[in-house]
Amino acid sequence: MAVFTKLSEIEINRYLEFYNIGKLDNHDEIIDGIENTNYKIICNGKPYVLTVFEKRVKEEDLPFFINLKLFLTLNKFKCPTPIKNKEGNIINSIQDKKAVIISFIEGKKLNLANKNECYQVGKMIGDLHDLTKNFNMKRKNSLGISDLKNIVIKCEKKQDNKFKDIIKNLENELTYLENSWPKKLPSGVIHADLFKDNIFFKDGKITGVIDFYFSCNHFYLYDICIAVNDWCFEDNGKVFKNNFFNELLSGYNSIRKLNDKELKSFNMLLRVAAVRILVTRLHDFIYHPKDAIVIKKDPFQYYNILKWHQKNNLLEK
Repeated sequence: MAVFTKLSEIEINRYLEFYNIGKLDNHDEIIDGIENTNYKIICNGKPYVLTVFEKRVKEEDLPFFINLKLFLTLNKFKCPTPIKNKEGNIINSIQDKKAVIISFIEGKKLNLANKNECYQVGKMIGDLHDLTKNFNMKRKNSLGISDLKNIVIKCEKKQDNKFKDIIKNLENELTYLENSWPKKLPSGVIHADLFKDNIFFKDGKITGVIDFYFSCNHFYLYDICIAVNDWCFEDNGKVFKNNFFNELLSGYNSIRKLNDKELKSFNMLLRVAAVRILVTRLHDFIYHPKDAIVIKKDPFQYYNILKWHQKNNLLEK
């Protein structure tokens, strides 16, 4: 979450006129995250989140994201519930941008995890994949290898010497990944962004999962790899916590057991997941809007993680 579109109290009140959730008591900017604009709004004493979709989210993808959350909440998966307006519409507009109001998830993100929390994350991912196999909408991954290559080319044009080594490594790595791409791995609808920022805890338990705006059809293993890279590394991506990894994997396997082909592809997909975050962070760092209220993420964290996976294979005997 972040704030790219500044909304006044008058604008929010005008938007709320189309809803039955009451009058605005208070509103606060949510600066965590890097993708869309988000405000925590309090209406008649009850909290909600107002999300304004920015450039990276395509309008034609919004029904997929919204219907996925509706499907998950209907099946008692802990995630925000989209709120309908008086006319029954969920996707609306503010400042000529698409926007939604969703329910507020109690709890907080973790800065540092423990083994039990990693186990819960793995089990939650297993539950998610077990549910989404019955979700009948599809969406292609918008950050595939060819898309990442194009972003790297855009970053290279800036000729920022600080990132020269990263870009060179990425060019070689993307070629390797493209030539090593696995076939026929188990796949379905995944979250594709299961960072600590997007999984809330309270009293040691998961209270909900947010930000489904990268969700797509992809390898189930890819979802796990994105989580491993965030939940199992510390010290800015330099220290790998093997016990955290084992717990996360154990939690996932308690719901859906990874097959041999997935295990053989683990290192490669961990590298894909690291590259995807590294490339988007590099782009957002270089092309950061000057007027945006957002905490820039360090690309070097994921450069460290990528280099670790290039040297180490977690499941190598």
